[in-house]
Amino acid sequence: MITFEVKDMSCGHCVSTITKALKWTDKDAEVRVDLATHRVDILSSSATADELSDAIRDAGYTPVAA
Repeated sequence: MITFEVKDMSCGHCVSTITKALKWTDKDAEVRVDLATHRVDILSSSATADELSDAIRDAGYTPVAA
């Protein structure tokens, strides 16, 4: 499980955008987003933490490894 804290994620649209970006990187990834705690948990069998972090960053957000 790879976990990021994304403090600048503030609404449902943010959750959707981040989820889509992560799924684009690994379509089979299991993505769980908790908006209240600003946490994004990803279970990926093919993408690295750096690739997932880059996907979140490319979507316009600031991921911090948790």
